[in-house]
Amino acid sequence: MSRESEDYLFRNGIKRFPIPNRWCVHSYYTLCPYAPDGSGRILIAGADLDGKTGDVLILSPEGKILDRFGKNPLHNGVYHTGYWQTWSPDAKYVFYQGGSLREPKIVKRELCTGKEMVIKGDMEGAPPFGEPILSGLLGMLYAAGYGDGIFYPEQAPVPFQKREEHGLFEYTFEPVGKKLRLSVAEVLEKHPLRDKLRKADKEIKSRLGEGDGLTLMLYCVRWNPDGSRFLFYFGNHCVAKGRGEPKLAYVFTSDRDLKEIHLAVDLSFGKRGVHWSWHPNGEDLIGYGPDPDDPERGCLAKVHYDGTGYTRISRQAGGGHPSISPVDPGLLVTDDVSRQPGDVMFIDLKKDRIVKKYILPRTFGDTIPSGRNPCRVCHHPAFRRDGKKVLVNTLPGRFAVTCELDVPEVWE
Repeated sequence: MSRESEDYLFRNGIKRFPIPNRWCVHSYYTLCPYAPDGSGRILIAGADLDGKTGDVLILSPEGKILDRFGKNPLHNGVYHTGYWQTWSPDAKYVFYQGGSLREPKIVKRELCTGKEMVIKGDMEGAPPFGEPILSGLLGMLYAAGYGDGIFYPEQAPVPFQKREEHGLFEYTFEPVGKKLRLSVAEVLEKHPLRDKLRKADKEIKSRLGEGDGLTLMLYCVRWNPDGSRFLFYFGNHCVAKGRGEPKLAYVFTSDRDLKEIHLAVDLSFGKRGVHWSWHPNGEDLIGYGPDPDDPERGCLAKVHYDGTGYTRISRQAGGGHPSISPVDPGLLVTDDVSRQPGDVMFIDLKKDRIVKKYILPRTFGDTIPSGRNPCRVCHHPAFRRDGKKVLVNTLPGRFAVTCELDVPEVWE
């Protein structure tokens, strides 16, 4: 890191957590990396770039390594979300993803003893109530091209066109169990725009063969704060562009028992939008979508979980990862994924104005491959539970470093 960069961090009150010889990120912006017991401990993952392995680390509030465990091979997903490491509700356990994308494992580690339970399965973080865990298959995303833009159908854990065999799975530790709770075929059958989707599917088959079709998946399970509802994506928006498929990204919501399913946001067939998650009120979703006054433009928007009440909350359209403060519904943090260095911005939603901006490095090197790799990070700003700090990923040199930002006060 240059002296100029160090001066910038010092002037702006940015605390760095560098780990020697480790490329580090926290798991995702929708999962709080801070321990829920108020201890200030921070959960991240570290990659050994030379040894091609990684592990999970627990840091003190000052950045001291308190524990490290879970040595696993590196794969493209680690550079985006680590091992999806997640605190249990009582902070006595950590869940994390082990194995490989094709043969994934879910690990539950008891921190005081180091004892681990391991089951075959996949996860994008654990729910706020801990378990059972509900998730799609991450290997499907990366086989579709999410990691590097290349289509690897032979690497999919389940063949894409066997839509009745993949979707959202439920995993339990005691007793050990795996159950397909909702399949791609079921969602396609119940989809309010199924006729349009079947027409697009038929076009792909006519061009690529009857054994092929749209690369449909269920993915991105995200829980609301109290665990009563979750959202998930249905579509193919990460598929390799060379297949010539229309972009499909539908955000659905469901109650915990999958009895009440709604289409909340349609971001398909050319509509703008990305990165939807829950408002702290647990009833609304926020993310980037079409501006209701000009659908050709993007904006930050809000919608009720049943798909009603779609409204713009900010004209900011950087396409990053937005979160609303858990203690102040008028304050939002997001990042700009189109810039280098990248912007992490705090927005006063009442006046739609940026009240604080941090400029942070997110790429490294002269030639940056596409996809998920050690040459780029997403900032993924994540609030601490008390709303006073935000943890972000940065890439100031060869090794990614997590940093902590002060949250500005918003004055009337």
